[in-house]
Amino acid sequence: MSKSLRDLLSELHAERERTWAPEALQVNIDQRRDLVAAADPAAWVKTGDRLESFELEEVDGARLGLAGLTATGPAVLIFFRFAGCPACNIALPYYERELASGLKALGATLVAVSPQVPDRLVEIKRRHDLSFQVATDRDNTLGRRFGILYEANAATKAKGGFIGDTTGTGTWELPQPTVVVIGQDRTVTFVDVSPDWLVRTEAETVLDAVRTLILAPAE
Repeated sequence: MSKSLRDLLSELHAERERTWAPEALQVNIDQRRDLVAAADPAAWVKTGDRLESFELEEVDGARLGLAGLTATGPAVLIFFRFAGCPACNIALPYYERELASGLKALGATLVAVSPQVPDRLVEIKRRHDLSFQVATDRDNTLGRRFGILYEANAATKAKGGFIGDTTGTGTWELPQPTVVVIGQDRTVTFVDVSPDWLVRTEAETVLDAVRTLILAPAE
């Protein structure tokens, strides 16, 4: 039986407990705790919201508009932080193994989305040979519209880094791990936002959301 995403991310945290200096680990724990405490669900995109058009930049050059993403079925957007994020390098291969083929069979389009610029973001697609599209949300435009951004400064400042140099965005902003399912009528039918980046949506939860959408009787 394959491991859940929760189990895989728990293993990452357990490894850090074994190998990180206590003060570095505490910074990481505190930031995640503070993000959960500060989260404002009222600001997040909601089930039932009808979306205006948007465009993402696929790392291999394609432009992905809302109309095209929903032309033949639902669209599933998975927001993640950046190509070098350890938790993202666990989550995206997990979605490749446990989610991608199931969504394809249901006629849904899967896109992983990050604000990182394409020439840096492409690394994660190549490293894991991902079959689904990986796209840049330039300037966090869609993430801001969805209300899922946060300032990633505490942990990176403690390490002497600037996340904007890593992402190429020039800002501290990153998206909280988020899954959004969009129907062909451009209506959001499922949302799961996690302020704690070591908590992410399981594949079966996404598949259930898409199955429910597809099987819902027409109004």
